[in-house]
Amino acid sequence: MLVLDGKIAAAAVKAELKTQTTALSAAGKPAPHLAAILIGNNGASETYVASKVKNCEETGFRSTLVRFEDSVDEADLLQTICLLNENLDIDGILVQLPLPKHISEQKVIEAIDPRKDVDGFHPSNIGKLVQGLPTFIPATPYGILLLLEFFNIQTKGKHAVVIGRSNIVGRPMSILLSSNLPQGNCTVTLCNSYTTNLTEICQQADIVIAALGKPEFMQPEMIKEGAVVIDVGITRVDDATAKKGFRIKGDVHFESVAPKCSAITPVPGGVGLMTIAGLLKNTMQAYLQNRP
Repeated sequence: MLVLDGKIAAAAVKAELKTQTTALSAAGKPAPHLAAILIGNNGASETYVASKVKNCEETGFRSTLVRFEDSVDEADLLQTICLLNENLDIDGILVQLPLPKHISEQKVIEAIDPRKDVDGFHPSNIGKLVQGLPTFIPATPYGILLLLEFFNIQTKGKHAVVIGRSNIVGRPMSILLSSNLPQGNCTVTLCNSYTTNLTEICQQADIVIAALGKPEFMQPEMIKEGAVVIDVGITRVDDATAKKGFRIKGDVHFESVAPKCSAITPVPGGVGLMTIAGLLKNTMQAYLQNRP
């Protein structure tokens, strides 16, 4: 059983990007510049954004963090995004989700210039992804593709089951796995909370992408021998015995499922790290496409 270690794979991606950034510097060009917007003081969001900033530093990228209180007016947030769109020194823009309830997530996503949409959520970029055109791939699915590539996981002709139909992970992941890509060409079944025979479907899968947000939902009886399991879930579960008062759990019960797998991602240390790698790759792509 192979553990698909996101730390190793992400380090390889960042080393490649660092080489590119060093070459840009040697040519007298500025480094790619990522702008992140963080609203409120959500602990998980704080951690995610801090990690993204840290990874920018490690790769040689520049980053700018724009912070707002939870009470920020939607119009003020949209105006800030507009200013970042117009700033020629900003290559990529991300707004950390989730947002306060009084702010429309869709309006915010659509406000970002598609050419700077390094999270890959803008409808324009999703539309291109569906059509198989070059675009920014949503960061988590992109990270999963990079992980499969790094560990040479074969996907052609395989049956992939994607559990979860979110626009951030499940839907784009199902499209990518079914596309004519090196890490694609799968027959894909996309499941959701209304799927009545989920266990039977999963038992047929060569590759399972678990992205439903339910800690340790996937149990060994749902997985066939030799399957590849990609656990996208990352949920904080209260645990008084843990140093921080909580533990991070994935959607898969790792200890019992792993022995049946040919390969499996850990949580933490798997897909989360690759999501940031995908974000950085998109930022470099935006830089190369948009800079004069």
